[in-house]
Amino acid sequence: MASSEGSKSAKRLNKPELFHEAAFINGKFITQATSGGTFAVTDPATEEVIGHVPDQGVKETQEAIQHAYKAYQSWSKTTGRQRHDIMKKFYDLLVANSDDIATIITLENGKPLADAKGEATYGASFIEWFAEEAVRDYGDIIPSPVAGQRNLVIKQGVGVCAAICPWNFPLAMITRKMGAALAAGCSVVVKAPAETPFTCLALVHLAQEAGIPDGLINIVTTDKHMKDVGKELCENKTVKKITFTGSTGVGKLLMSQASSTLKKCSFELGGNAPFIVFDDADIDAAVAGAIACKFRSSGQTCVCANRLYVQSGVYAEFASRLAEKVDKFKVGNGFEEGTTHGPLIHARAMEKVEKHVEDAKKRGGQVIVGGKRIKGNFFEPTVITDVPNDIMIAQDETFGPVAALFKFETEEDVLKLANDTDVGLSGYFYSKDVGRIFRVAEALEVGMVGVNTGMLSQSCIPFGGIKESGFGREGSKYGLAEYTTVKLITLAI
Repeated sequence: MASSEGSKSAKRLNKPELFHEAAFINGKFITQATSGGTFAVTDPATEEVIGHVPDQGVKETQEAIQHAYKAYQSWSKTTGRQRHDIMKKFYDLLVANSDDIATIITLENGKPLADAKGEATYGASFIEWFAEEAVRDYGDIIPSPVAGQRNLVIKQGVGVCAAICPWNFPLAMITRKMGAALAAGCSVVVKAPAETPFTCLALVHLAQEAGIPDGLINIVTTDKHMKDVGKELCENKTVKKITFTGSTGVGKLLMSQASSTLKKCSFELGGNAPFIVFDDADIDAAVAGAIACKFRSSGQTCVCANRLYVQSGVYAEFASRLAEKVDKFKVGNGFEEGTTHGPLIHARAMEKVEKHVEDAKKRGGQVIVGGKRIKGNFFEPTVITDVPNDIMIAQDETFGPVAALFKFETEEDVLKLANDTDVGLSGYFYSKDVGRIFRVAEALEVGMVGVNTGMLSQSCIPFGGIKESGFGREGSKYGLAEYTTVKLITLAI
Protein backbone atom coordinates (compact mmCIF):
# COMPACT_ATOMS: atom_id res chain seq x y z
CA MET A 1 0.00 0.00 0.00
CA ALA A 2 1.30 3.44 -0.88
CA SER A 3 2.20 5.77 1.98
CA SER A 4 0.42 9.10 2.25
CA GLU A 5 3.64 10.83 1.19
CA GLY A 6 4.02 8.50 -1.78
CA SER A 7 0.45 9.11 -2.89
CA LYS A 8 1.06 12.84 -2.75
CA SER A 9 4.22 12.47 -4.83
CA ALA A 10 2.47 10.27 -7.40
CA LYS A 11 -0.23 12.90 -7.90
CA ARG A 12 2.40 15.27 -9.27
CA LEU A 13 2.82 13.00 -12.30
CA ASN A 14 0.86 12.78 -15.52
CA LYS A 15 1.18 9.02 -15.13
CA PRO A 16 0.94 8.40 -11.34
CA GLU A 17 1.59 4.66 -11.71
CA LEU A 18 5.25 5.45 -12.46
CA PHE A 19 5.81 6.21 -8.77
CA HIS A 20 6.52 2.91 -6.96
CA GLU A 21 7.26 2.52 -3.27
CA ALA A 22 8.84 -0.86 -3.86
CA ALA A 23 11.79 -2.84 -5.09
CA PHE A 24 11.62 -4.74 -8.40
CA ILE A 25 12.55 -8.43 -8.70
CA ASN A 26 11.64 -10.85 -11.49
CA GLY A 27 9.13 -8.52 -13.07
CA LYS A 28 7.26 -7.78 -9.83
CA PHE A 29 7.22 -4.72 -7.62
CA ILE A 30 8.00 -5.92 -4.09
CA THR A 31 6.74 -3.75 -1.25
CA GLN A 32 8.10 -5.86 1.64
CA ALA A 33 11.60 -6.69 2.79
CA THR A 34 12.53 -9.86 4.69
CA SER A 35 13.59 -7.62 7.55
CA GLY A 36 10.17 -5.99 7.51
CA GLY A 37 11.84 -2.62 7.40
CA THR A 38 11.47 0.34 5.09
CA PHE A 39 13.34 3.60 4.77
CA ALA A 40 12.21 7.10 3.93
CA VAL A 41 13.36 9.11 0.93
CA THR A 42 13.36 12.87 1.37
CA ASP A 43 13.24 15.88 -0.92
CA PRO A 44 16.57 17.67 -0.26
CA ALA A 45 14.94 21.04 -0.99
CA THR A 46 12.17 20.78 1.59
CA GLU A 47 13.59 17.91 3.70
CA GLU A 48 10.09 16.39 3.60
CA VAL A 49 9.50 12.67 3.07
CA ILE A 50 8.35 11.87 -0.47
CA GLY A 51 7.93 8.12 -0.02
CA HIS A 52 9.24 4.87 1.45
CA VAL A 53 10.86 1.77 -0.07
CA PRO A 54 11.69 -1.64 1.44
CA ASP A 55 15.07 -1.96 3.17
CA GLN A 56 16.20 -5.16 1.50
CA GLY A 57 19.16 -7.32 2.38
CA VAL A 58 21.22 -10.30 1.26
CA LYS A 59 18.28 -12.69 0.85
CA GLU A 60 16.49 -10.48 -1.68
CA THR A 61 19.79 -9.77 -3.43
CA GLN A 62 20.41 -13.49 -3.88
CA GLU A 63 16.88 -13.94 -5.23
CA ALA A 64 17.41 -11.11 -7.70
CA ILE A 65 20.69 -12.68 -8.87
CA GLN A 66 19.08 -16.06 -9.46
CA HIS A 67 16.22 -14.55 -11.44
CA ALA A 68 18.71 -12.49 -13.42
CA TYR A 69 20.69 -15.63 -14.25
CA LYS A 70 17.58 -17.42 -15.50
CA ALA A 71 16.62 -14.43 -17.66
CA TYR A 72 20.16 -14.21 -19.03
CA GLN A 73 19.95 -17.79 -20.27
CA SER A 74 17.26 -16.86 -22.78
CA TRP A 75 18.17 -13.19 -23.43
CA SER A 76 21.73 -14.13 -24.41
CA LYS A 77 20.32 -16.31 -27.20
CA THR A 78 18.39 -13.46 -28.81
CA THR A 79 19.81 -11.70 -31.85
CA GLY A 80 21.18 -8.19 -31.80
CA ARG A 81 18.21 -7.15 -33.92
CA GLN A 82 15.72 -8.59 -31.43
CA ARG A 83 17.42 -6.78 -28.57
CA HIS A 84 17.49 -3.58 -30.63
CA ASP A 85 13.74 -3.70 -31.28
CA ILE A 86 12.77 -4.08 -27.61
CA MET A 87 15.28 -1.47 -26.46
CA LYS A 88 14.03 0.97 -29.07
CA LYS A 89 10.49 0.61 -27.64
CA PHE A 90 11.99 1.22 -24.21
CA TYR A 91 13.66 4.40 -25.50
CA ASP A 92 10.43 5.64 -27.07
CA LEU A 93 8.60 5.19 -23.76
CA LEU A 94 11.33 7.07 -21.88
CA VAL A 95 10.96 9.97 -24.31
CA ALA A 96 7.16 9.93 -24.09
CA ASN A 97 7.30 10.03 -20.28
CA SER A 98 10.28 12.36 -19.92
CA ASP A 99 8.31 15.07 -18.09
CA ASP A 100 7.32 12.64 -15.36
CA ILE A 101 10.83 11.24 -15.14
CA ALA A 102 12.15 14.78 -14.72
CA THR A 103 9.61 15.50 -11.98
CA ILE A 104 10.72 12.44 -10.03
CA ILE A 105 14.38 13.41 -10.45
CA THR A 106 13.74 16.88 -9.06
CA LEU A 107 11.66 15.48 -6.20
CA GLU A 108 14.34 13.15 -4.90
CA ASN A 109 17.55 14.77 -6.14
CA GLY A 110 16.66 18.47 -5.94
CA LYS A 111 18.18 19.66 -9.20
CA PRO A 112 16.21 22.35 -11.08
CA LEU A 113 13.44 20.97 -13.27
CA ALA A 114 15.13 22.26 -16.43
CA ASP A 115 18.28 20.31 -15.52
CA ALA A 116 16.19 17.24 -14.71
CA LYS A 117 14.55 17.43 -18.13
CA GLY A 118 18.01 17.57 -19.64
CA GLU A 119 18.96 14.45 -17.72
CA ALA A 120 15.79 12.68 -18.85
CA THR A 121 16.85 13.27 -22.46
CA TYR A 122 20.48 12.38 -21.76
CA GLY A 123 19.56 9.22 -19.86
CA ALA A 124 17.24 8.00 -22.61
CA SER A 125 19.99 8.55 -25.18
CA PHE A 126 22.00 5.66 -23.72
CA ILE A 127 19.15 3.22 -24.34
CA GLU A 128 18.89 4.46 -27.93
CA TRP A 129 22.65 4.39 -28.51
CA PHE A 130 23.14 0.88 -27.17
CA ALA A 131 20.06 -0.39 -29.00
CA GLU A 132 21.80 0.67 -32.19
CA GLU A 133 25.12 -0.83 -31.08
CA ALA A 134 23.47 -4.18 -30.36
CA VAL A 135 23.39 -4.93 -34.09
CA ARG A 136 27.00 -3.81 -34.63
CA ASP A 137 28.95 -5.78 -32.04
CA TYR A 138 31.28 -7.21 -34.67
CA GLY A 139 33.78 -10.02 -34.30
CA ASP A 140 36.76 -10.92 -36.51
CA ILE A 141 38.17 -13.54 -38.78
CA ILE A 142 41.91 -13.90 -38.23
CA PRO A 143 43.97 -15.57 -41.00
CA SER A 144 45.58 -18.76 -39.71
CA PRO A 145 49.19 -19.76 -40.41
CA VAL A 146 48.02 -23.36 -40.29
CA ALA A 147 46.63 -24.81 -43.51
CA GLY A 148 43.06 -26.00 -43.21
CA GLN A 149 42.17 -23.88 -40.16
CA ARG A 150 40.04 -20.81 -39.75
CA ASN A 151 40.13 -18.51 -36.71
CA LEU A 152 36.83 -16.90 -35.76
CA VAL A 153 36.50 -14.35 -32.95
CA ILE A 154 33.04 -13.78 -31.51
CA LYS A 155 31.73 -11.64 -28.64
CA GLN A 156 29.31 -12.87 -26.00
CA GLY A 157 27.60 -11.15 -23.10
CA VAL A 158 29.51 -11.67 -19.88
CA GLY A 159 26.41 -12.80 -17.92
CA VAL A 160 24.71 -11.40 -14.83
CA CYS A 161 25.92 -7.85 -14.16
CA ALA A 162 25.67 -6.00 -10.85
CA ALA A 163 25.35 -2.22 -11.08
CA ILE A 164 25.91 0.02 -8.07
CA CYS A 165 24.73 3.49 -9.00
CA PRO A 166 25.02 7.01 -7.50
CA TRP A 167 22.36 9.58 -6.64
CA ASN A 168 23.65 12.59 -8.60
CA PHE A 169 22.24 11.43 -11.95
CA PRO A 170 19.42 9.08 -10.90
CA LEU A 171 18.51 8.15 -14.48
CA ALA A 172 21.61 8.55 -16.63
CA MET A 173 24.02 6.66 -14.39
CA ILE A 174 21.73 3.63 -14.56
CA THR A 175 20.86 3.73 -18.26
CA ARG A 176 24.54 4.14 -19.15
CA LYS A 177 25.23 0.79 -17.48
CA MET A 178 21.93 -0.94 -18.16
CA GLY A 179 21.83 -0.03 -21.84
CA ALA A 180 25.23 -1.58 -22.52
CA ALA A 181 24.39 -4.70 -20.53
CA LEU A 182 21.08 -5.32 -22.33
CA ALA A 183 22.62 -4.69 -25.75
CA ALA A 184 25.40 -7.20 -25.04
CA GLY A 185 22.89 -9.88 -24.03
CA CYS A 186 23.37 -9.58 -20.26
CA SER A 187 20.97 -9.27 -17.35
CA VAL A 188 21.26 -6.72 -14.53
CA VAL A 189 20.85 -6.43 -10.78
CA VAL A 190 20.88 -2.77 -9.75
CA LYS A 191 21.51 -1.59 -6.21
CA ALA A 192 19.48 1.59 -6.27
CA PRO A 193 20.94 4.67 -4.56
CA ALA A 194 19.21 5.08 -1.22
CA GLU A 195 18.82 8.83 -1.80
CA THR A 196 17.14 8.48 -5.22
CA PRO A 197 15.45 5.09 -5.78
CA PHE A 198 12.20 6.31 -7.35
CA THR A 199 13.71 7.31 -10.69
CA CYS A 200 15.06 3.84 -11.38
CA LEU A 201 11.77 2.27 -10.27
CA ALA A 202 9.96 4.43 -12.84
CA LEU A 203 12.60 3.33 -15.34
CA VAL A 204 11.86 -0.38 -14.86
CA HIS A 205 8.12 0.28 -15.04
CA LEU A 206 8.69 1.58 -18.57
CA ALA A 207 11.09 -1.26 -19.35
CA GLN A 208 8.33 -3.70 -18.46
CA GLU A 209 5.88 -1.84 -20.70
CA ALA A 210 8.42 -2.10 -23.53
CA GLY A 211 8.52 -5.88 -23.23
CA ILE A 212 11.78 -6.39 -21.36
CA PRO A 213 11.52 -9.98 -20.06
CA ASP A 214 10.92 -10.66 -16.36
CA GLY A 215 14.13 -11.04 -14.39
CA LEU A 216 16.29 -9.24 -16.92
CA ILE A 217 16.38 -6.05 -14.83
CA ASN A 218 16.10 -6.19 -11.04
CA ILE A 219 16.19 -3.30 -8.56
CA VAL A 220 17.29 -3.89 -4.98
CA THR A 221 16.47 -1.05 -2.57
CA THR A 222 18.51 -0.87 0.61
CA ASP A 223 19.81 1.54 3.21
CA LYS A 224 20.87 -0.11 6.48
CA HIS A 225 21.99 -3.26 4.65
CA MET A 226 23.88 -1.42 1.92
CA LYS A 227 27.32 -2.84 2.78
CA ASP A 228 26.01 -6.40 2.99
CA VAL A 229 24.21 -6.07 -0.34
CA GLY A 230 27.32 -4.66 -2.01
CA LYS A 231 29.44 -7.48 -0.60
CA GLU A 232 27.00 -10.10 -1.88
CA LEU A 233 26.97 -8.59 -5.36
CA CYS A 234 30.78 -8.62 -5.42
CA GLU A 235 31.29 -12.11 -4.02
CA ASN A 236 28.38 -14.06 -5.48
CA LYS A 237 29.79 -16.46 -8.10
CA THR A 238 26.77 -16.11 -10.37
CA VAL A 239 27.51 -12.42 -10.89
CA LYS A 240 30.16 -12.07 -13.61
CA LYS A 241 30.60 -8.30 -13.68
CA ILE A 242 30.45 -5.43 -11.22
CA THR A 243 30.08 -1.84 -12.41
CA PHE A 244 30.24 1.00 -9.93
CA THR A 245 30.11 4.79 -10.01
CA GLY A 246 31.06 6.48 -6.76
CA SER A 247 33.95 7.34 -4.47
CA THR A 248 37.47 5.99 -4.84
CA GLY A 249 37.40 4.62 -1.29
CA VAL A 250 34.29 2.53 -1.87
CA GLY A 251 35.64 1.47 -5.27
CA LYS A 252 38.75 0.03 -3.62
CA LEU A 253 36.59 -1.92 -1.16
CA LEU A 254 34.37 -3.32 -3.92
CA MET A 255 37.39 -4.27 -6.03
CA SER A 256 38.87 -6.15 -3.09
CA GLN A 257 35.60 -8.04 -2.58
CA ALA A 258 35.20 -8.78 -6.31
CA SER A 259 38.71 -10.23 -6.44
CA SER A 260 37.43 -13.33 -4.63
CA THR A 261 35.76 -14.45 -7.86
CA LEU A 262 37.88 -12.46 -10.34
CA LYS A 263 34.87 -10.64 -11.71
CA LYS A 264 35.09 -8.32 -14.66
CA CYS A 265 34.98 -4.78 -13.22
CA SER A 266 34.50 -1.25 -14.50
CA PHE A 267 34.75 1.58 -11.98
CA GLU A 268 34.12 5.29 -12.49
CA LEU A 269 35.43 6.84 -9.29
CA GLY A 270 36.33 10.18 -7.77
CA GLY A 271 37.64 13.16 -9.67
CA ASN A 272 39.54 16.37 -8.99
CA ALA A 273 39.27 18.04 -12.37
CA PRO A 274 41.60 20.88 -13.31
CA PHE A 275 40.11 23.71 -15.38
CA ILE A 276 42.87 25.78 -16.98
CA VAL A 277 42.51 29.22 -18.57
CA PHE A 278 45.56 30.40 -20.52
CA ASP A 279 46.33 34.03 -21.34
CA ASP A 280 45.38 33.50 -24.99
CA ALA A 281 41.94 32.04 -24.19
CA ASP A 282 38.61 33.44 -25.26
CA ILE A 283 37.60 34.71 -21.81
CA ASP A 284 33.86 34.83 -22.56
CA ALA A 285 33.98 31.21 -23.69
CA ALA A 286 36.09 30.23 -20.68
CA VAL A 287 33.64 31.84 -18.25
CA ALA A 288 30.70 30.11 -19.95
CA GLY A 289 32.59 26.82 -19.79
CA ALA A 290 33.34 27.28 -16.09
CA ILE A 291 29.68 28.00 -15.38
CA ALA A 292 28.60 24.84 -17.20
CA CYS A 293 31.37 22.68 -15.82
CA LYS A 294 31.73 23.86 -12.22
CA PHE A 295 28.18 24.78 -11.24
CA ARG A 296 26.02 22.22 -13.06
CA SER A 297 23.88 20.34 -10.52
CA SER A 298 25.31 22.69 -7.86
CA GLY A 299 28.75 21.19 -8.40
CA GLN A 300 27.59 17.66 -7.65
CA THR A 301 29.04 15.92 -10.71
CA CYS A 302 32.11 13.71 -10.90
CA VAL A 303 33.49 15.62 -13.90
CA CYS A 304 32.90 19.16 -12.67
CA ALA A 305 35.88 21.49 -12.37
CA ASN A 306 37.36 21.33 -8.89
CA ARG A 307 40.54 23.40 -9.33
CA LEU A 308 40.35 26.47 -11.58
CA TYR A 309 43.83 27.52 -12.71
CA VAL A 310 43.96 30.93 -14.40
CA GLN A 311 47.11 32.42 -15.92
CA SER A 312 48.22 35.65 -14.29
CA GLY A 313 47.66 37.82 -17.38
CA VAL A 314 43.88 37.18 -17.39
CA TYR A 315 43.33 36.22 -13.75
CA ALA A 316 41.63 39.43 -12.63
CA GLU A 317 39.44 39.68 -15.73
CA PHE A 318 38.33 36.05 -15.54
CA ALA A 319 37.59 36.29 -11.80
CA SER A 320 35.53 39.44 -12.28
CA ARG A 321 33.48 38.07 -15.16
CA LEU A 322 32.89 34.74 -13.43
CA ALA A 323 31.79 36.43 -10.22
CA GLU A 324 29.39 38.64 -12.16
CA LYS A 325 27.68 35.60 -13.69
CA VAL A 326 27.60 33.58 -10.47
CA ASP A 327 26.08 36.49 -8.57
CA LYS A 328 23.03 36.29 -10.87
CA PHE A 329 22.23 32.66 -10.03
CA LYS A 330 18.92 31.96 -8.33
CA VAL A 331 19.15 29.28 -5.67
CA GLY A 332 15.93 27.57 -4.66
CA ASN A 333 13.51 24.69 -4.95
CA GLY A 334 13.93 22.98 -8.30
CA PHE A 335 10.22 23.34 -9.04
CA GLU A 336 10.21 27.12 -8.61
CA GLU A 337 10.31 29.14 -11.82
CA GLY A 338 13.64 30.76 -12.51
CA THR A 339 15.65 28.52 -10.17
CA THR A 340 19.10 27.90 -11.61
CA HIS A 341 20.61 25.93 -8.76
CA GLY A 342 19.03 23.59 -6.26
CA PRO A 343 20.10 22.16 -2.90
CA LEU A 344 22.92 19.83 -2.03
CA ILE A 345 21.78 16.27 -1.52
CA HIS A 346 22.01 16.10 2.29
CA ALA A 347 23.57 17.56 5.44
CA ARG A 348 26.86 15.64 5.05
CA ALA A 349 27.41 17.29 1.67
CA MET A 350 26.76 20.70 3.24
CA GLU A 351 29.29 20.05 5.99
CA LYS A 352 32.02 19.20 3.48
CA VAL A 353 31.40 22.32 1.41
CA GLU A 354 31.41 24.54 4.49
CA LYS A 355 34.64 22.92 5.68
CA HIS A 356 36.34 23.54 2.33
CA VAL A 357 35.24 27.18 2.19
CA GLU A 358 36.34 27.91 5.75
CA ASP A 359 39.72 26.31 5.08
CA ALA A 360 40.23 28.45 1.97
CA LYS A 361 39.33 31.61 3.91
CA LYS A 362 41.73 30.77 6.74
CA ARG A 363 44.51 30.27 4.20
CA GLY A 364 44.04 33.74 2.73
CA GLY A 365 41.36 33.10 0.12
CA GLN A 366 39.03 36.01 -0.70
CA VAL A 367 35.35 35.18 -1.10
CA ILE A 368 34.09 37.55 -3.80
CA VAL A 369 30.66 35.92 -4.26
CA GLY A 370 28.66 33.67 -1.93
CA GLY A 371 30.47 31.66 0.72
CA LYS A 372 27.63 30.91 3.14
CA ARG A 373 24.90 28.42 3.90
CA ILE A 374 21.51 29.88 3.03
CA LYS A 375 19.26 27.46 4.88
CA GLY A 376 18.71 23.72 5.09
CA ASN A 377 20.67 22.08 2.27
CA PHE A 378 21.13 25.26 0.24
CA PHE A 379 24.58 26.82 -0.13
CA GLU A 380 25.40 30.03 -1.97
CA PRO A 381 27.26 29.52 -5.28
CA THR A 382 30.72 30.73 -4.38
CA VAL A 383 33.83 32.16 -6.03
CA ILE A 384 37.08 32.36 -4.03
CA THR A 385 40.24 34.07 -5.30
CA ASP A 386 43.85 34.30 -4.13
CA VAL A 387 43.98 30.76 -2.81
CA PRO A 388 47.26 28.88 -2.20
CA ASN A 389 47.92 25.56 -3.93
CA ASP A 390 47.69 23.45 -0.78
CA ILE A 391 44.16 24.20 0.43
CA MET A 392 41.72 21.32 0.98
CA ILE A 393 39.93 22.01 -2.30
CA ALA A 394 43.17 21.33 -4.19
CA GLN A 395 43.46 17.91 -2.59
CA ASP A 396 39.86 16.73 -2.28
CA GLU A 397 36.78 16.84 -4.51
CA THR A 398 34.41 19.42 -3.03
CA PHE A 399 31.22 18.22 -4.77
CA GLY A 400 29.54 21.55 -4.23
CA PRO A 401 29.03 25.00 -5.81
CA VAL A 402 32.45 26.43 -4.96
CA ALA A 403 34.91 27.77 -7.55
CA ALA A 404 38.41 28.28 -6.16
CA LEU A 405 40.70 30.24 -8.50
CA PHE A 406 44.42 29.44 -8.43
CA LYS A 407 46.90 31.74 -10.23
CA PHE A 408 49.71 30.30 -12.39
CA GLU A 409 52.48 31.70 -14.56
CA THR A 410 53.65 29.14 -17.13
CA GLU A 411 52.33 26.12 -19.02
CA GLU A 412 54.95 23.94 -17.35
CA ASP A 413 53.89 25.13 -13.90
CA VAL A 414 50.20 24.51 -14.41
CA LEU A 415 50.70 21.01 -15.83
CA LYS A 416 52.64 20.04 -12.71
CA LEU A 417 49.84 21.39 -10.53
CA ALA A 418 47.07 19.84 -12.62
CA ASN A 419 48.68 16.39 -12.55
CA ASP A 420 49.60 16.51 -8.85
CA THR A 421 46.72 14.31 -7.72
CA ASP A 422 46.06 10.60 -7.28
CA VAL A 423 42.95 10.74 -9.47
CA GLY A 424 42.50 11.47 -13.16
CA LEU A 425 38.95 11.51 -14.44
CA SER A 426 38.55 14.69 -16.50
CA GLY A 427 40.35 17.94 -17.24
CA TYR A 428 39.57 21.13 -19.17
CA PHE A 429 41.52 23.99 -20.66
CA TYR A 430 41.01 27.05 -22.83
CA SER A 431 43.52 28.26 -25.40
CA LYS A 432 43.64 29.47 -29.02
CA ASP A 433 47.18 28.15 -29.58
CA VAL A 434 46.95 25.01 -31.74
CA GLY A 435 50.33 23.72 -30.65
CA ARG A 436 49.47 24.22 -26.98
CA ILE A 437 46.14 22.47 -27.48
CA PHE A 438 47.89 19.26 -28.53
CA ARG A 439 50.66 19.53 -25.93
CA VAL A 440 48.38 20.13 -22.98
CA ALA A 441 45.67 17.66 -24.04
CA GLU A 442 48.28 14.91 -24.30
CA ALA A 443 50.09 15.92 -21.09
CA LEU A 444 47.04 16.03 -18.78
CA GLU A 445 46.86 12.80 -16.76
CA VAL A 446 43.12 12.23 -17.14
CA GLY A 447 40.83 9.94 -19.09
CA MET A 448 38.86 12.78 -20.72
CA VAL A 449 39.87 16.26 -21.85
CA GLY A 450 37.59 19.16 -22.78
CA VAL A 451 39.36 21.72 -24.98
CA ASN A 452 37.56 25.06 -25.16
CA THR A 453 34.44 23.38 -23.77
CA GLY A 454 33.18 22.57 -20.30
CA MET A 455 30.84 19.79 -21.42
CA LEU A 456 31.96 16.23 -22.12
CA SER A 457 28.99 13.93 -21.60
CA GLN A 458 27.46 12.24 -24.64
CA SER A 459 26.21 8.70 -25.15
CA CYS A 460 28.65 8.11 -28.02
CA ILE A 461 31.91 8.91 -26.19
CA PRO A 462 34.04 6.67 -23.91
CA PHE A 463 33.49 8.01 -20.38
CA GLY A 464 36.01 7.09 -17.69
CA GLY A 465 39.27 7.88 -15.98
CA ILE A 466 42.78 6.75 -15.14
CA LYS A 467 44.85 6.50 -11.96
CA GLU A 468 42.59 6.22 -8.90
CA SER A 469 39.59 7.49 -10.87
CA GLY A 470 39.10 3.90 -11.96
CA PHE A 471 39.20 1.89 -15.15
CA GLY A 472 36.90 0.78 -17.92
CA ARG A 473 34.70 3.01 -20.04
CA GLU A 474 30.97 3.73 -20.24
CA GLY A 475 29.09 4.86 -23.32
CA SER A 476 30.29 4.35 -26.91
CA LYS A 477 31.47 1.11 -28.50
CA TYR A 478 34.12 0.90 -25.79
CA GLY A 479 31.41 0.83 -23.15
CA LEU A 480 29.67 -2.07 -24.89
CA ALA A 481 32.93 -4.04 -24.86
CA GLU A 482 32.98 -3.83 -21.04
CA TYR A 483 29.96 -6.17 -20.97
CA THR A 484 31.28 -8.80 -23.38
CA THR A 485 33.87 -11.53 -23.45
CA VAL A 486 35.91 -12.41 -26.50
CA LYS A 487 35.86 -16.06 -27.61
CA LEU A 488 38.15 -17.69 -30.15
CA ILE A 489 36.81 -20.51 -32.32
CA THR A 490 39.51 -22.29 -34.32
CA LEU A 491 37.90 -24.47 -36.96
CA ALA A 492 39.65 -27.25 -38.89
CA ILE A 493 38.14 -27.72 -42.34
